Amino acid sequence: MACGYHYCLTLLLLVAVLGSSNAQLSTNFYSNSCPNLLSTVKSTVNSAINKEARMGASLLRLFFHDCFVNGCDGSILLDDTSSFTGEKNANPNRNSARGFDVVDNIKSAVENVCPGVVSCADILAIAARDSVEILGGPSWNAKLGRRDARTASQSAANNGIPAPTSNLNQLISRFSALGLSSRDLVALSGSHTIGQARCTSFRPRIYNESNIDASFAQTRRRNCPTATGSGDNNLAPLDIRTPTSFDNNYFKNLVNNRGLLHSDQQLFNGGSTDSIVSGYGNNPTSFNSDFASAMIKMGDISPLTGSSGEIRKNCRSVN
Repeated sequence: MACGYHYCLTLLLLVAVLGSSNAQLSTNFYSNSCPNLLSTVKSTVNSAINKEARMGASLLRLFFHDCFVNGCDGSILLDDTSSFTGEKNANPNRNSARGFDVVDNIKSAVENVCPGVVSCADILAIAARDSVEILGGPSWNAKLGRRDARTASQSAANNGIPAPTSNLNQLISRFSALGLSSRDLVALSGSHTIGQARCTSFRPRIYNESNIDASFAQTRRRNCPTATGSGDNNLAPLDIRTPTSFDNNYFKNLVNNRGLLHSDQQLFNGGSTDSIVSGYGNNPTSFNSDFASAMIKMGDISPLTGSSGEIRKNCRSVN
């Protein structure tokens, strides 16, 4: 051999380590082991969204909140146990994360066609993609092959998911810590073209902030009283124009100071991301393509692969 034994061994180990962390997610991971996976997930997601259009946003948000806490490992789906306090009751999720029953339905349907093969983490990735497409947004080939975490962390969820009170620097730095650029941040925030927020998340914005369209603030105040504890769970659409269509109206709203959350309007407030927001507002094709790329990138955050983790039988509990 041309290289010294130890050097070669080190090189081989390095290749093995790099391979295991990057090479195992692929778009055709289940093509032999579960050939009907994608159609099975899609029909279940479709019927859930037909029942309630908002569910598409809820499923998309579950994937985001999963990936931002110790990677895309299905940990958000775990119920609390005697050995750990899970993520469902963390501040960003309590009274707002939803869609767990739909994930259970998808898992049951998938278990019927190929038992013990597909992870809950991958089900979240596929359901998020399908939700966007069904509501009129772009599609992409989801990379698969994640395995499920055996634990969850409420404190990691409290610290890892950006709050609606975040300013632009906090948002950029949190996304950057996960390998996501400012452009990814703006594109992924465009998921607020669908879904609803609770009064408690936008009350300070509609009563205290000046960079807000006056008539928009007035409209939102009707259903969100000023006193904390009064109407906290009342809902408003994140995109006032087309709340159940995945389009680029979210960005047009921001340009008109009609972002619902403080963190939304931060993206267009005289800072470094203004031009990205304007660009997406003018060019839906550019938004769709960047959104799909950013979703694939987010799905690559610290997955469990190979023999790490497990394939859960029930998404709510470890095997």
